[in-house]
Amino acid sequence: MSTSAHPPDEPYLVTLGDVLAVMAATRDPGPLALGTTLRLGIAGAESNVAVGVSRLGGSATWIGRVGDDELGDLVLRELRAEGVTTIAARDPAPTSLLLKERRTTTHSRTRYYRTHTAGSRLTVDDIPEHVVAGAAVLHITGITPALGEGPAAAVTRAVDIAADAGVTISLDVNFRSLLWSEAEARRILLPLVRRSDLVFAGPHEAALVVPGADGPEELAKNICDLGPGGAVIKLGADGAYALLEGQPHWQPAVPVRVHDSVGAGDAFAAGYLAELLAGEPPEGRLRTAALLGAFAVSTAGDWEGLPRRSELGLLDHHDDIVR
Repeated sequence: MSTSAHPPDEPYLVTLGDVLAVMAATRDPGPLALGTTLRLGIAGAESNVAVGVSRLGGSATWIGRVGDDELGDLVLRELRAEGVTTIAARDPAPTSLLLKERRTTTHSRTRYYRTHTAGSRLTVDDIPEHVVAGAAVLHITGITPALGEGPAAAVTRAVDIAADAGVTISLDVNFRSLLWSEAEARRILLPLVRRSDLVFAGPHEAALVVPGADGPEELAKNICDLGPGGAVIKLGADGAYALLEGQPHWQPAVPVRVHDSVGAGDAFAAGYLAELLAGEPPEGRLRTAALLGAFAVSTAGDWEGLPRRSELGLLDHHDDIVR
């Protein structure tokens, strides 16, 4: 087990899941089979949120498994460099890998290598009870339970600990059709939705757990009727609608030129949860969430362009140079 630090004394977020090494094409678009230059990095829905929270001055802990290989070293080094506390088992299986191809100027393709990798071997024994029980927020996503029985059991164990300790449970549905079917996702995620305090979802993702609802208001209401005190429906360029403790909130998107939409949902959740940790009211949480989503889509990479708190005002400037 590799641990970078003990959880901090201040309120912190804890999350768990798979972090992948990323090999992304950087040169002119075209088939990878013809050869190109690749940039090496990392990505993962849960780790993206942890980094986003950390960059805004919050405390975040990530739990997971990485290979006992150079890519596992890369994952841990990058997360620790971003101020994220890491609690990671080193596994003889390889670190998960994501290959990103720029097929045309407007179309990218991704291929995941997650079968029999370290991240897919996460178990309940990897979840330290005191770390989860001591958190202010447990953040989970629908990706980790889709990786197999072990990861699904690990998520359930973390939720059990959090619920018993009164820790706020945040769930991003984050449906991935390459990992499981809608029917299987609904079967596994519905119990997690019922036990969560806050749910993030896009309209299609929300409809997986509350089929038949129409429009963000009804989707959010039906999710809250299952048990959560809050639901946030992410609407992309149309912003977001949130129903929080029975009160509706509309948050417009921050207008920016879209460069890369990958990671926008994770950034949104990170902004919201960072402000939740900081004690901000719903309006402040949603405003920062929208800002982080805008930063994510206007820069390359899943998390690399996320702002420090001192940079949140950058999108208010319309010149190329901020003086």
